[in-house]
Amino acid sequence: MDLIVIYSGEFGERVIGNLINYSTFCISCADACTHCKEAKYGFSDRIKGLFKIPEPSLLPAFIEDSAGEYLPNEFPDADIAIVSEIHNDLLLELPPILKGAGIKGLIVPQESAAMIARPQVEELCDSEGIEVAFPKPFCDLHLKPQDDKPLIRRFAEEFGIGRPEVRVEVDRRGRIVHVKVLRSAPCGSTWFVAKQLEGVKVEDKRELYDRISESHHSYPCTASMEKDRELDDTILHKAGYIIRAAVETVLP
Repeated sequence: MDLIVIYSGEFGERVIGNLINYSTFCISCADACTHCKEAKYGFSDRIKGLFKIPEPSLLPAFIEDSAGEYLPNEFPDADIAIVSEIHNDLLLELPPILKGAGIKGLIVPQESAAMIARPQVEELCDSEGIEVAFPKPFCDLHLKPQDDKPLIRRFAEEFGIGRPEVRVEVDRRGRIVHVKVLRSAPCGSTWFVAKQLEGVKVEDKRELYDRISESHHSYPCTASMEKDRELDDTILHKAGYIIRAAVETVLP
C-alpha cells in the first residue's frame, strides 16, 4: 500500500517523520534514549509524494478559480492520501484530482479547532468512490466493524498507526516492566509514553495517570489546546484520554 501526504503545518511534518522513522526523529528521551524504535519500522518506500501547501493564514480567505496555483494538477499513483491542515477551498478541490491519480482513500486528521468542510468533502468523496475519514485527533483513527472502509482499515493495520494499542508486562510487585507498542499514535507519541511508564506501580492510579499525562504533554504533540466546539474540550486533552484508555484497558 502506497500513500501521499499533502500538508501545510507542523503536524504533517511530524507524521511524515514518524512514518519514515529516521534515526534523529524522536529526541524526547534525550541522553536517556534506548533506541526503542530503531529499525522497528520505516515506510519511506511507501510514501510516493510529499506536497507542502502554504498555510491557510497565508492564503486568501476564499479561493475560487485559483486553486491550481497551490495544488498540483496531478499526483503520483497511490492508494491513500493523508491531508493535513490545508485551506478548506483546496480540500474541496482534491477529490476529483485524487480520483484521477487512482487514489481511493482520504484521511483528513483534525488537530486544531478550525472548522473543516466535512459534509461537503464527504459528499464529494462519495460521488468519486473515495473512502474518507476525519479522525479528531489523528490518534482517534479507528473503524468499527460496521464501517465499510476496507482501504482505510488496511492502512491502519499495515502502517501500525491510528488509535494506540499496547501490551503491558507487570512483575510480581505490580510494577510495569515493559510496554510493547502494537499500534502507535501517528505522531509517534505512544512510543515515548510507553517508555516512561516503566517502573510505575499499576495500583497507584494517581502515579499512573500523572505519568501518562506528563509524558504525553512532554512529547511534542501538536494537537491544539484551543477548545473545540464539537468535543467541548481541547483536542490535545482528547489525545491524552485516548492513550490513557489504551493503557488502562490492558492492565491486569
